[in-house]
Amino acid sequence: MTKEIEKTLFAAADKMRGKMDPGEYKYVALGLLFLRYVSAAYEAKRAELMADDLADADDPEEYAAENVFWVPDTARWDHLAENAKSADIGVQVDNAMREIERVNDTLKDALPKVYGRAELSRDIVAGLIELFTNDLVLDGSTHDFDLIGRVYEYFIGEFASSEGKRGGEFYTPKSIVSVLVEMLEPISGRVYDPCCGTGGFFVQSEKFIHAHQGRVDDITVYGQESNPTTYKLARINLAMRRIFGNIAWNHEGTLVRDAFPDERFEFILANPPFNVSDWEGERLREDSRWRFGTPPVGNANFAWLSHIHHHLSANGIAGVVLANGSMSSMQSGEGDIRRAMVENGAVDAMVALPTQLFFGTQIPACLWILAKDKSNGHAAGRALRDRRGEVLFIDARKMGALVPGSRKQKELSGDEIGKIAGTYHAWRGELGEDAYADEPGFCASASVEEIARHNFVLTPGRYVGAGAVEADGEVFEEKFTRLMGELRGHFAEGRRLEAEIEARLGALE
Repeated sequence: MTKEIEKTLFAAADKMRGKMDPGEYKYVALGLLFLRYVSAAYEAKRAELMADDLADADDPEEYAAENVFWVPDTARWDHLAENAKSADIGVQVDNAMREIERVNDTLKDALPKVYGRAELSRDIVAGLIELFTNDLVLDGSTHDFDLIGRVYEYFIGEFASSEGKRGGEFYTPKSIVSVLVEMLEPISGRVYDPCCGTGGFFVQSEKFIHAHQGRVDDITVYGQESNPTTYKLARINLAMRRIFGNIAWNHEGTLVRDAFPDERFEFILANPPFNVSDWEGERLREDSRWRFGTPPVGNANFAWLSHIHHHLSANGIAGVVLANGSMSSMQSGEGDIRRAMVENGAVDAMVALPTQLFFGTQIPACLWILAKDKSNGHAAGRALRDRRGEVLFIDARKMGALVPGSRKQKELSGDEIGKIAGTYHAWRGELGEDAYADEPGFCASASVEEIARHNFVLTPGRYVGAGAVEADGEVFEEKFTRLMGELRGHFAEGRRLEAEIEARLGALE
């Protein structure tokens, strides 16, 4: 996607600012983008069926068999584009959304019907339709559908950036998602996100599968979300990617009302809200999920970790993004819970992340990699070694670079993501017996006994040590003499300046 298209898209959506709540104007633009997508997919499949003498291009089941949404005549993009200047175009778009939901059960109640509202200008709706018609020229190829997905991601990411913390609450930066997906490698099985936001972990998992010649049908996704608008965005996002799963919504949230109490998952990826204090902790004090101890009422961090570990299958693995405080806090029994998790083999690895990765907040974050059974198993077809009694620590704080054009936002490069994930895979024994080695300043494998000596604080910097200092080739004796000479020179200059200052102050008396 070119920078010109990016600028045009954001400028068009930016026109909606002040006309409605920020949480809605993303929904408006992305809803139209979805209509553009499903129409393109439908028309491409229709042309294919029309060329097949044995197929019926007017049979909705022909489309459903290929995971393509059936689009009624009045809901098709060409019809809306032809009527974009109509006084009732907003009402026509709302009706198009209803028609698509009516004939596609998986989209029921997911699409926005806000275009006919008096406060949404007809010019904005018409302008967005014109923009998506002229600047997103599609021919139904896989490349075109990927472009739609990238435009969608751009909208979510750009609005998260511009809205600050509010927008970023449900958006996990792509480089963090990529690190976890590359570490966990969710190629087959059940994938769960208990606070799924707009579905970023699922989308990145789908990309990972395709990149490794796998089939997206080999995974089943489960998610839960408490924000109603974000929940709908997730459903649209997954639908555009042709990812179908069980995404649940309830206003009470996952910790209070677990949508999948009896389910267990091979992979769990999550970015729960950090340090939430009002999570109904008092009400849930006797919950069976608290295997490692009852989480404090005033902070939900360890409730999330316990909930996630509880839902892992026998050989399941999880990656969780949390605030750095979770690695060292001793308040309200958190240190005891952390100790129990380590001693019971729940913690596989810890990764300290660089600052400035998140939109709108400078809170430093870390990754918790949890495992249900560290004794054996397989990952992506590769055997794992017995890792009981050990935890891998990775200090990635020095990684990352500013995003081009930004003074505040950082991202991890592909090579950096590869190094973090590759270190984890090597440590687990996937790449051979001698593939892993501690790297001072970056990674270290620590025993439970060593962790105990640090009072079960899991900050990677305590274990990886300082990085090696690059040798400059200068002989030690010569270097020592030179540095001592420089130091004496600095002392002499300091005394000279001190005498000069005293002399000038004396002249003023």
